[in-house]
Amino acid sequence: MTPVTEVAAAVLLRGHAMAPEFLLAQRPPGKVYAGYWEFPGGKVEPGETVHQALVRELQEELGITVDAVWPWVCCEFTYPHASVRLRFYRIHAWHGAIAPIEHSAFAWVKIGEPAGVEPILPANGPILQALELPPVYALSNAEENGVEAELQRIERALAGGLRLLQLRDKTLAPAPRLAFARAVMALAGRAAKACVLINDDQELARTVGAHGLHLSSQQLWQLDRRPDFARVAASCHCAADLTRAAQLGLDFVVLGPLLPTASHPGATGIGWPEFSRLVERSPLPVYALGGMQAEMLETACHAGAHGVALLRGWR
Repeated sequence: MTPVTEVAAAVLLRGHAMAPEFLLAQRPPGKVYAGYWEFPGGKVEPGETVHQALVRELQEELGITVDAVWPWVCCEFTYPHASVRLRFYRIHAWHGAIAPIEHSAFAWVKIGEPAGVEPILPANGPILQALELPPVYALSNAEENGVEAELQRIERALAGGLRLLQLRDKTLAPAPRLAFARAVMALAGRAAKACVLINDDQELARTVGAHGLHLSSQQLWQLDRRPDFARVAASCHCAADLTRAAQLGLDFVVLGPLLPTASHPGATGIGWPEFSRLVERSPLPVYALGGMQAEMLETACHAGAHGVALLRGWR
């Protein structure tokens, strides 16, 4: 079996929350894949944790000291010369002036726009797509709030910058759900970069022209291939679900329930320690779900989440 090299990789982020930028660095002459662009970082040395390797590599490569680090996704990739396990971290705060000490150059790239630099290391391609996901995934709740009130809530949220919404409401009758979905898509069409996923109903998603599909954990195991939508997500409750979602090549998942919820007040949820353990090796971005509030976003990111999925806690 080919040994796997452990690598710490940094996604340095700066700028406004609505239009952040990330850093790419160019590999210097003399190295494998010289001239390719990559996220800075490097191999984990014997006796180091991945976090320690990240801190050391950024000091050596860019001359900076990190102040805040969020664990993120973990991807494995096999190059002709080596197999690597890349543990990515998101970094929003550091001190020191960035300099290409061990690279030929560096460039700041806006999330969601063409990188403008090429070629990019093959292992980094999925990371560029994952970075486009916003920190909040809102779930509709027309069943509880009423359709008209929920449409008003969605309209306000989209005007305020909401970009990722799941049309849930599985117990609505087919005709009201169809009308609700059409109304939501009309609202989303007037919002910049808004993405709407339909929960568990491929026919409805295609009928209304939704941007994607959100699978229940049951549907996750009934499919043998990824559905043909631009965005596909799934609900996960355990390690096996997370593995299955990755095997199907989904874009992201939600994991929970994390904390007690209004829907299930007697259930304790998996809690933050177990959440961190489950997502530690996930190649897919994971949203924390269950009892979440918007102010819990930083806590979720420290635990390895991409963001939070909110049913009641969004406006």
